[in-house]
Amino acid sequence: QLQIAESGGGLVQPGGSLTLSCVVSDTTFKYYAIGWYHQAPGKEREGVVCLDTSDNIYYRDSVKGRFTASRDNAQGTTFLQMNSLKPDDTGVYFCVLGGFYCLGTVPNVETHWGRGTQVTVSS
Repeated sequence: QLQIAESGGGLVQPGGSLTLSCVVSDTTFKYYAIGWYHQAPGKEREGVVCLDTSDNIYYRDSVKGRFTASRDNAQGTTFLQMNSLKPDDTGVYFCVLGGFYCLGTVPNVETHWGRGTQVTVSS
């Protein structure tokens, strides 16, 4: 069964940076669209960025210019480089695989979910 493991979260001061990683234990990784979701405390999950199977990347407006997503199909890994972090970026970040294209900032199908990694932006 496909397994997803996120890592890289932690506590960072406003203006700081973190890089999240998502490792997928399946060689079919390259056939999936990938989404990074953010769930702020007390709020619903929202798509932050989606990477489709054609190397297109779609960012939520609030993270454009600050976050950079990438995927390494050979390693079955996706990264989310987060710079200029703000307190509003606090929450759990999930990696999701599904479908092969993006509907805005989410995969067209949300098939496989990771458990998430906590990011806290606070002074």
